[in-house]
Amino acid sequence: METTSKRLNKFLSEAGYCSRRAADKLIEEGRVLVNGSVPEMGTKIQAEDLVEVDGKIIKKKKKTATYIAFNKPVGIVCTTDTRVEKDNIIDYINYPSRIFPIGRLDKDSEGLILLTDDGDIVNKILRSSNNHEKEYIVTVDKPISQTFIKHMSKGVPILETITKPCELKKLSSHKFKIILTQGLNRQIRRMCEYLNYEVEALQRVRIMNIHLKSEVGNYRTLTTEELKHLKASLKDSKKSWE
Repeated sequence: METTSKRLNKFLSEAGYCSRRAADKLIEEGRVLVNGSVPEMGTKIQAEDLVEVDGKIIKKKKKTATYIAFNKPVGIVCTTDTRVEKDNIIDYINYPSRIFPIGRLDKDSEGLILLTDDGDIVNKILRSSNNHEKEYIVTVDKPISQTFIKHMSKGVPILETITKPCELKKLSSHKFKIILTQGLNRQIRRMCEYLNYEVEALQRVRIMNIHLKSEVGNYRTLTTEELKHLKASLKDSKKSWE
């Protein structure tokens, strides 16, 4: 009789414990045990194997996954490492079951971030090659010029690359809306800095078809329609970390 095996990082992802990327890190740090032993990277497990993370037994995920949209306040860090960062997003939300953020939003920024226990959807959303839109409202320290708009829209050199062309609209003398399809580290702040502007406030208001609707510090469950559209737009996304 043929048995089905599954990569350990995929099991942890599907169990709703973390993304596959985070699972690889846990395995590398020796925090994962399979049948009481430390596994190697790329290990495959069987259905009867016992998997533990930090001494906690990990079981298959419940049938219904959790998807929430959180309006992150400034000062909260998007990490699941509650042991190191006291102002972490997990302790702040205090959700009754284990969830983890999809991507990041800088500590100094506020606004929309999605959290889930569905590891596969994390991988799909985070793949920058899929060109998923993220929309931000940004306030800068001086009046916005046409030169600023032109350069920001066309792309500027940061982090040894040129940012992708993006949509930008001036909202007031010091405020603009920008839609990005990539997620470089502190991208908007670095782009503005290159053009001698300083970001004073940054708020993410949309990720793909999901809009920010909650008050700062609050979260809401995604609606059936939002989730349906989200999954439909991810249908052709290639899974990573197989």
